[in-house]
Amino acid sequence: MMDFSIVKMLFGKKIFILVILGVLLFHDAILRRRRDSFRRYQFVVNETPFTRLCETKNILTVNGLFPGPTIEVHKGETIVVDVYNMGNYNITLHWHGVKQPRFPWSDGPAYITQCPIQPGSNFSQQIIFSVEEGTLWWHVHSDWSRATVHGAIVVYPQYGTTYPFPQPDEEVLITLGEWWKKDVMEVITEALTTGADPNISDAFTINGQPGDLYPCSQPETFQLTVVPGATYLLRIVNAAMNDIFFLSVANHSLTVVGTDGSCTKPFTTDYITISPGQTIDALLLADQPPGLYYIAARAYASGSNPFDNTTTTAVVQYYGPIYPFQQPSFPYLPDYNDTSAYINFSKSLRSLTSESYPIDVPLNVTTQLISTVSINTIPCPNTSCAGPNGTRLAASMNNISFVNPSIDILQAYYNHITGVFDDQFPHFPPYVFNFTADYPQLILEVPTRGREVIVLDYESTVELVLQGTNLVTGLDHPMHLHGYSFYVVGYGFGNFDKDKDPLTYNLVDPPLQNTVIVPKNGWTAIRFIANNPGVWFMHCHLERHASWGMETVFIVKNGNDSNATLLPPPPDMPPC
Repeated sequence: MMDFSIVKMLFGKKIFILVILGVLLFHDAILRRRRDSFRRYQFVVNETPFTRLCETKNILTVNGLFPGPTIEVHKGETIVVDVYNMGNYNITLHWHGVKQPRFPWSDGPAYITQCPIQPGSNFSQQIIFSVEEGTLWWHVHSDWSRATVHGAIVVYPQYGTTYPFPQPDEEVLITLGEWWKKDVMEVITEALTTGADPNISDAFTINGQPGDLYPCSQPETFQLTVVPGATYLLRIVNAAMNDIFFLSVANHSLTVVGTDGSCTKPFTTDYITISPGQTIDALLLADQPPGLYYIAARAYASGSNPFDNTTTTAVVQYYGPIYPFQQPSFPYLPDYNDTSAYINFSKSLRSLTSESYPIDVPLNVTTQLISTVSINTIPCPNTSCAGPNGTRLAASMNNISFVNPSIDILQAYYNHITGVFDDQFPHFPPYVFNFTADYPQLILEVPTRGREVIVLDYESTVELVLQGTNLVTGLDHPMHLHGYSFYVVGYGFGNFDKDKDPLTYNLVDPPLQNTVIVPKNGWTAIRFIANNPGVWFMHCHLERHASWGMETVFIVKNGNDSNATLLPPPPDMPPC
């Protein structure tokens, strides 16, 4: 390391400044050269006209595609995505389920790890894959543009290795989404202005198409042509904004082999359940008589709120002649409110636990966290808002409704900027009551608004219990943690009992996930090791709940060596 004090003494102040600038430019050049050596994708974000449900509108897309382009990598690879924002809104892109070890600078959530990429600007995001294998996805992480700006990430096994299940004959992406006839930004803007629940979608989609049960949609319905006896790996992504799905294939079973970029013990099922943000890898064996069979998906909705009760379809067609006017067979789907079906599927997910896929479930917990996840209300002057009883709808974790800062929290943390966030997020609910009671006191519905974060020591072993509540209404909440996958060690209904419920944990082969459901009026327990230093976001992946503040931030401190230290920012970070 050069002694800059000697340089300053020998050559004076001006030469000293030039030397410093030269060193910084050299450092930036090294970073740029390193990034230039990686394989690159180019994402151009712009408005593109699309026709669905008999009407045409402009939607925000990447490279003019909906869903957007698929990223294909091998396990352990690093790539660079050059993002050019040619749209009309600020955007950020998030690589959902990618750990980004020690490098949250490209993780994407607006005002958490970066400031948005402004219209007319660009940012080269470095994406570092490490232990992920399977299906993940990417999406906008600012406002509601995620409805149309998203795509799949396929992480193949490392070069020279194979899948831990029989090699499929073909791989097929199945991306589930939602479609509004209205501009989605107008939908959320109206809701936030009035304080009401956003309007529900007009259709669900499979690979961007509503399917032939909707008007003007039959010709473009997605079709999968299969060969009898062949096996197909379905890479299923739930990119919907606000809906959990049941999905099945008529007269066919599915063998689940992975979830959230992690391999699972194979199990066979007649249907899958998948929450927003989650991915499922499943094998489909074409073992039925030649014909037409629907792939169908519809919402799982446990609450009393209005929901989109339509059904999206695609068609499996066996190779060969089809009789004229033949109609596809329709599959079994659980009822909309079949909570047992949803939970039973989720509990069937198990880690593979083989020699090639070992697991490391934390057994000795050093940091115990319990957080409520709640729907709330905020009073409005003269009960002038459109939420319940004239209030404004909100959401919270441990009664704190998160408010975005004006600069990103990562920048504030890295540069020691004060006043941007506070580190007093409670490790336990600040108000203890019967969280799942039918009629909790109305005063409990009003949250505190703030930017409290959770600070974790490096390599601390964390258990986080997420407790659903019945404030305003009880709902399921798919919770996603950036920068980590976690072991889902337990589920339950009612109030979590710290003495009894841990006795039911699965500590042998729990699934490794990055998005997990908290059941209506129930709880979910997760565990992870805080070994990825940086600033990482946790939030509900029902977009309306995130918009209302069901979010928090984890700051994981540096470790004691250079391999356990937050990496410096890239030179071209977007300004605030």
